[in-house]
Amino acid sequence: MDLHTLTMAQAQDLLSRGEICSVELTQALLDRIDLYDDRIGAFITVDKSCALAQAKAADERIAKGDNAPFTGIPIALKDLLCTKGIKTTCGSKILGDFVPQYDATVVAKLKKDNAVVLGKTNLDEFGMGSSTENSAFKITRNPWSEDHVPGGSSGGSAAAVAAQFCCGALGTDTGGSIRQPASHCGVVGLKPTYGRVSRFGLVSYASSLDQIGPITRDVRDAAMMMNLICSHDPKDSTSAGVQVPDFTKALKENQSLEGMKAGIPREYLEVEGIDPGVRSIFEQARKVLENLGVEIVEISLPHTQYAVAAYYILAPCEASSNLARFDGVRYGARDSDSQDLLEMYKKTRSQGFGPEVQRRIIIGTYALSAGYYDAYYGRASQVRTLITKDFSKAFDQCDFILSPVAPTPAFKIGENTKDPLTMYLSDIFTLSANMAGIPGLCVPAGFSPKGLPVGIQMMAKRFDEMSLLRAGFGFERALDLKTSFPVL
Repeated sequence: MDLHTLTMAQAQDLLSRGEICSVELTQALLDRIDLYDDRIGAFITVDKSCALAQAKAADERIAKGDNAPFTGIPIALKDLLCTKGIKTTCGSKILGDFVPQYDATVVAKLKKDNAVVLGKTNLDEFGMGSSTENSAFKITRNPWSEDHVPGGSSGGSAAAVAAQFCCGALGTDTGGSIRQPASHCGVVGLKPTYGRVSRFGLVSYASSLDQIGPITRDVRDAAMMMNLICSHDPKDSTSAGVQVPDFTKALKENQSLEGMKAGIPREYLEVEGIDPGVRSIFEQARKVLENLGVEIVEISLPHTQYAVAAYYILAPCEASSNLARFDGVRYGARDSDSQDLLEMYKKTRSQGFGPEVQRRIIIGTYALSAGYYDAYYGRASQVRTLITKDFSKAFDQCDFILSPVAPTPAFKIGENTKDPLTMYLSDIFTLSANMAGIPGLCVPAGFSPKGLPVGIQMMAKRFDEMSLLRAGFGFERALDLKTSFPVL
């Protein structure tokens, strides 16, 4: 048996029945990382000794019959989540040697459930990017085609799942950073409703948009991970005090999707620059859902045309505020040659932040400055309200909204780095969900003529992840792509 091929559900079943042990599963994945991650670059930090110690402890618990659902399951974490005793770099020089003194809430939940943390995955610096080319440490490559990007900013997590370096991973999504790399790497990615998962211990990029979610090999694993990470957390003031269902109950074998309605926004299909292969796969996905009993209805999201412009005002404004704390005074890198405090601030931030982070801080600081606040941040906030209202009206007509995840398959490394606007437009179908705070799911849907994975996106109203998982599971089983992974 090739242990690296196991999904979380399969590994859980074999571990509970004693047919495998966590130490051998963990070692198999660590061996695979050793073999191939020099080529892929999915991880910034791999903590072998800690992972094997956790696996040994998990096996001891299983032997005593004390096994929680994730006991012994090896997981990877995006390096934007605080981990006690393990470096949390955020893909940035400014935090290159930062070791947190506490765990993020989601990490604490994994540890409480006796999961095995393999290490921390690469990302665009502070989550700012769509290709994982903006990391200070390395470029992550797409396991399906190593001269292509894996997407971003959770590209390391998506690549690690696709390359079968881990059973599953956690990413973060501010404007599509879970769903877009999941699409490019041929895996499942779920952005939960804003407030569904605690953000405590997540290093913030844009606090009103960021959300932690699972990246997995199939929809069942995503539902399993949602059961673990979702809950109200008093440490997070934005955490929603809503009931958390058993998400796996949305998954039923041979379940008809009869009675569900999928809305297709006419504005999305009118967007210029959609790759013909992406459009073809989207149309095929629509037919698959219709064959499963889903009624397709046309809807309108009229303020879509302003979404990218509004997002790239709001997110940099919040980044400008959040990243002000990285000043070389309290923690992180500090310039040691400065003659005074102001010079130390300037040199530390100039040397510590990469070009894309600096660009967004400058944009955000300008938009928040006196005389420009109302013209930029104020108007962008008003557009956000209109986008949220558009979604509310749309969900009066349908259970979920169907769209592409990205306008193109994965692009070549370096292809868009000199044109920030083209890079920003790769989020055109995903960022509206963050603006409205609604959940979004990416499910693999096919391959481009060049053999690159393409996913479809489903979005539902706030706190209705159950509808997404039900539809995504039905679609996945009908298409039967979930066992397709790259050969390294």
